[in-house]
Amino acid sequence: MSRDTDPAYPPLVLTFAASDPSGGAGMQADLLTLSSMGCHPLSVITALTVQDTIGVEGVLAIDSDWVADQARALLEDMPVDAFKVGVLGSVENIAAIAEIVSDYPEVPLVLDPVLASGRGDELATDDMAQAMRELLLPQTTILTPNSMEARRLADLDDDDASLFDCAAKLVEAGSEYVLVTGTHEATAQVVNTLYGKSGIVRSDTWPRLPHKYHGSGCTLASAIAAMLANGLELAEAVREAQDYTWHALEKAYRPGMGQHLPDRLFWAREERDAKSDEAADSVAKDAPDTQPRLDARGTH
Repeated sequence: MSRDTDPAYPPLVLTFAASDPSGGAGMQADLLTLSSMGCHPLSVITALTVQDTIGVEGVLAIDSDWVADQARALLEDMPVDAFKVGVLGSVENIAAIAEIVSDYPEVPLVLDPVLASGRGDELATDDMAQAMRELLLPQTTILTPNSMEARRLADLDDDDASLFDCAAKLVEAGSEYVLVTGTHEATAQVVNTLYGKSGIVRSDTWPRLPHKYHGSGCTLASAIAAMLANGLELAEAVREAQDYTWHALEKAYRPGMGQHLPDRLFWAREERDAKSDEAADSVAKDAPDTQPRLDARGTH
């Protein structure tokens, strides 16, 4: 079935990611975000993890042949409108995914280079970071590192290198665009900057929220993939995805003992609450008035 024969079905986004049992990050975050933004998510599991809202205790990479087989089965069956890549698990998986996406150069690829968990647990070795630079960056439409990931991926000798220099090196390595998020920077507000071959494309400033969040990067990258799959131009897709992510973080909740989880269905709950308020107002309006009334003389 192709988009030409059935234009009614939603955009399809294929995400490569590790499973997060807590539902806060990884594959589960991707599925929630993509669905919330009107896409049908296709999923390829790259690794299994033992983690909760506090941190990651273990990662078990899926065999690269299984990763490739999952993806090939889907791609031979359905047309994909965007790729989103997260935690990859191993150098072998990076190589397998790079080979697969090379067959679809027209499909935008959003790469979220998850190098460590929010607590600092390592999720990518130096060899994996190098494999990302060499094999995936040349095929990437937009890379979405936080400032620490940008500095590590850029692999600049100067530890004080500016984020502009880091982004320039990552663009030089092949990524068409780089969105560096500023959550980890010591600024009053969060500044996210989109870079391209010509330099800064756009810069967006957001109020800094009070908590630590599990899965914010996954949410942003998946939201960008969703917007690209829905046909938005890249700069506008980045803006819309940031707006969605900020509101998901603003409405975040803390079901465990660790970080807050983004509420990726915040808009549905807002609609539900609005309808509940409307229903309550309607009931109150239509209810019989059982209070005693005063006549014109002020007596019952």
